[in-house]
Amino acid sequence: MSLTIFLIIMVGAILVVFITFIIRGILAPKKLTSLDNMLKQGKYPQVSRLAKQMIAKDERNVELHYILSLSYIAQNKAELALMELKKINNLGNFGGLCSEVNFRKTIADLFERFGNTEEALTEYLLLTKLEPYEGDYFFKTGYHFEMRNKGGQAHKYYTKAIELNPHDANAHFRLGYILYRSKRYNDGKTELEMAIKYDNANYQASYYLGKIFQEMKDFQSALKSFERAQKDPAFRIKSIVSSGHCYLAMKNYDQAASEFERAINMSKEDSSSEILYARYFLSLCYEKRRDVDNAIEQWEQIYKVKPDFKDVAEKLSQYQDLRTDDYLKDFLTASSSEFNDICLAVAKIMNLSVQDVSPINGGLKIIAVEQAKKQDWRNLKKMPQLVYFSRIPENIDVEKVRIFHEDMKQLGINRGKYVSSSQFSRTSVEFAESRPIILVSKESLQDYLKLAMKKL
Repeated sequence: MSLTIFLIIMVGAILVVFITFIIRGILAPKKLTSLDNMLKQGKYPQVSRLAKQMIAKDERNVELHYILSLSYIAQNKAELALMELKKINNLGNFGGLCSEVNFRKTIADLFERFGNTEEALTEYLLLTKLEPYEGDYFFKTGYHFEMRNKGGQAHKYYTKAIELNPHDANAHFRLGYILYRSKRYNDGKTELEMAIKYDNANYQASYYLGKIFQEMKDFQSALKSFERAQKDPAFRIKSIVSSGHCYLAMKNYDQAASEFERAINMSKEDSSSEILYARYFLSLCYEKRRDVDNAIEQWEQIYKVKPDFKDVAEKLSQYQDLRTDDYLKDFLTASSSEFNDICLAVAKIMNLSVQDVSPINGGLKIIAVEQAKKQDWRNLKKMPQLVYFSRIPENIDVEKVRIFHEDMKQLGINRGKYVSSSQFSRTSVEFAESRPIILVSKESLQDYLKLAMKKL
């Protein structure tokens, strides 16, 4: 009798478990569908609450974890969402509402949000294997390789993204940028032009296309590209400064100065790299225009922010005499005709009789003979001399003195003076020592100017 009762109880228990399992098998998908519908309806807090209750009874259900993660994302609770997705990753199985593709797209996006680029790259690499026909995965993979300074790998994935979607403007742009950085200007130009073709509002592509044109010395095309790039606020000042560089290279100093001044007036960041360079190149424009006072003002502004910027300290030291020496200032800032008069006056103080005058780059060239002194009436033959007067701001290097010496040879002149408002390099001094050349540096020029200017 007791055995019969035991068997009845056992069968009953088995039936209860079986029925419970069947009911759960029927109800669970319905509950998941219901949760999914609630999610689509925007009932995110309710979905979170119900999903957590259901997970408490079924912790290994990846669909519940996935739905909960989506509800957290919708509520801007990205950290909680990432925790749920990591649980799914640990469980290692996918299905139903949580397909592997959907899961990896979601977790990759969250990794990007939190700056976990290594993990994001891993996910996108897996996605390229799961759906090798989706160009966006190859683009994202290329981007993360690029951010890790692996240009070769990035190039490969951007190229594949373009192969899958030839109209992908972003892929063309990133590939063009890599090619620009690699100095492959022709290839980079093609890609950036394609980026602009498929996305006319990609003003960053216009900026780098302008930089390529600038490197290729096609300044007119560069200026057009920089003009378009100014529509992007992030690239506006850079584009204006780059336009100034183009005008400077074209020797249009007035227009170049105008662009640099515009960039400086537009910026609120005096310490930014773009503005420091804008001030520096603006000072070069002022130098070319003989506007030394304004050039010095720009160097002083740069020096306040970054004393070791390029050769600013050297420039300030070089021009410090202009503060107290009006004669030297006149020599540097005079108009062409006034400069000629000053040089002729200095030549006279040097006891030279000028025979011929002609301009040279940054100065004046004089052929003269030394005036005979009264007591030297027997010295009838006057030896010609070649004299260069230079007011270029850079120190005189050996190459310039070598050119001067070649000019002497061509003219058949055996004696020469190289007069400069700057200093002479050590190698130029060594070169002149063994040749009939006298180097007259700034200090000696100042003495001559004091005497000459008083007689003008």
